[in-house]
Amino acid sequence: MPKIKHNLTVKQKRKIRVRVNIHGTASRPRLNVLRSNKYCYLQVIDDDSGKTLASANDARKDSKITGTKTERAVKVAKDIAQQLDKKKVKELVFDRGYYRYHGRVKAVAESLRKAGLKL
Repeated sequence: MPKIKHNLTVKQKRKIRVRVNIHGTASRPRLNVLRSNKYCYLQVIDDDSGKTLASANDARKDSKITGTKTERAVKVAKDIAQQLDKKKVKELVFDRGYYRYHGRVKAVAESLRKAGLKL
C-alpha cells in the first residue's frame, strides 16, 4: 500500500514551529497578530479559559485611522495597549503566527513595548 505524503508549505511549517511553545495564561495572555493585505487585527487571548480579553483592528467602518498600513498597525497596537492598561495586564506572549518578524508585525511589537508592555 503506498504511503500518503503530506507536504507542508513553508508557512505551515513556520506556524507549527512558532506555535508549539506558545500558550497564554491569565497572568500572561497571548497576543495574536493577524495581518491581511488590507488590515491588521490584534487579539489578546487567555488560552487556559479560552476567552478573548481584548481585541482591536483597523477594519471597522467607524474607524478614522489613516496612513500607511504600518502606521495603522501601530495605532491599532496603541489602542490595544490602552485596553490592556485598563485590565492591568503588563506581560504578553507574542504570537506572530506564520508571519516573519519584520514590517507591520515588528512595528506592532515595538509600539507595544514602548507602551510599557513586556513581550
